[in-house]
Amino acid sequence: MTTHAVPTATTPRRRARTVATTVAGNFIEYFDWLIFGLYAPLIAQHFFPSADPLTALLAVFVAYATGMLFRPLGGILMGALADRRGRRLALLLSITLMGGGSLVIGLLPTYAAIGVAAPVLLFLARAAQGLSAGGEWPAAVSYLMELAPRSRRCLFGSIFAVSSAAGGLAASALGLALSATVGSQAMADWGWRVPFLAGAALSAVLLVLRRQLGESEAFVRARRSGPPPGLRRLWRDHRGAVVVAALFVVGVTVQTTTWTTVAPALAQSQAGMPADAVYAAVTAAIALSIVVLIPLGLLADRVGVLPMLVVSVLGFAVAGPLALNAASGGTGRLVLCLCTGLFFMSCLTAVLPKIMASMFPTHLRASGIGLPHAVASSLAGGLTPALATWLAGAGRLDWYLGLLTVTALLAGAAGVRAVRRARPDDDLPQTPATPASQDRVLVGSART
Repeated sequence: MTTHAVPTATTPRRRARTVATTVAGNFIEYFDWLIFGLYAPLIAQHFFPSADPLTALLAVFVAYATGMLFRPLGGILMGALADRRGRRLALLLSITLMGGGSLVIGLLPTYAAIGVAAPVLLFLARAAQGLSAGGEWPAAVSYLMELAPRSRRCLFGSIFAVSSAAGGLAASALGLALSATVGSQAMADWGWRVPFLAGAALSAVLLVLRRQLGESEAFVRARRSGPPPGLRRLWRDHRGAVVVAALFVVGVTVQTTTWTTVAPALAQSQAGMPADAVYAAVTAAIALSIVVLIPLGLLADRVGVLPMLVVSVLGFAVAGPLALNAASGGTGRLVLCLCTGLFFMSCLTAVLPKIMASMFPTHLRASGIGLPHAVASSLAGGLTPALATWLAGAGRLDWYLGLLTVTALLAGAAGVRAVRRARPDDDLPQTPATPASQDRVLVGSART
């Protein structure tokens, strides 16, 4: 392992550009992920022809689930790559896979043109995007937390969370704009391809920008001490941290899925609210989360992580079930319900990267984050909507409300435990870079 020096971003403007380049991948990930769900009925017509439209739609959602299944593998493989070869390489690979998958979907010939090869290639593109989605989070979070000054880690984490919400909002806005511009028939024929091609173009631009990133000094110092241990060593020496991190992510994911997916779906299917009213409520709630996340990150840096955990857990445990019960009372109540849930959700997501990164040493940070995050979020995120729908159909929505409270308490307990298990700050930056080190960033390069 050798290192060489390259110019680094020392001014606030250049430092902001580095952070933006890092979090932009998360924006693109959520953008690409959502547009596949938004255009699932149109994709079904072109790649899974069937006399029964529902059968074709089901096949598309199987392709969607393929991406979810590959997320844990992406978290494991890309996390290990980020620990062995560097955060920069993992960030480059993840955006390449995501953009490549979008490009394939955007240009892929239909079933009528190439037959069964069309759905096969669609599944492969979704698998690539699943690998990317699983690997982007641990590499980007590790990189951000290793770059952030000690007093600004929650701020950097909240910026990362903003990129997720902004990606989803951009996908919805682009879909509306396209529908209004080209019309429903053109959207069904070719318009649905435009967002995928836009995602591929954004990925290509970001790939160029990420090539200019330097490695974090924390990673370079860790690699100088020798090659990192593998996943077996992670499980042997940090098993407790992995379990606590997984429980924390399960609790957070159940809450996130409830307020972004379950509540809007139940308002439409159970209460019969018009789709446009539900969409307006979701948009308003997401916009609120974007507005409050940065202030919440600054507040968390000032008051600490534990108060934010307490506020979010008490809010979910007490106000969450009340708000969810009120979701069926009309558009105004649904907006209040979603805004309540996403506000307390923002209290958690602002501190989530700092909590996760502080649990593992630098040479295992990406693997330690990636393994529990990818597995727990995929399982909890995939099962929660189905469980909520089943319980609502059985007339036992009160059981789901109980589950919501239990998982909120689980997230709080695991979060407190994670804070207590946090490692000393000596392997993360204590302060902004010293004047001598501001002139260069060390970039690790492995030589065989």
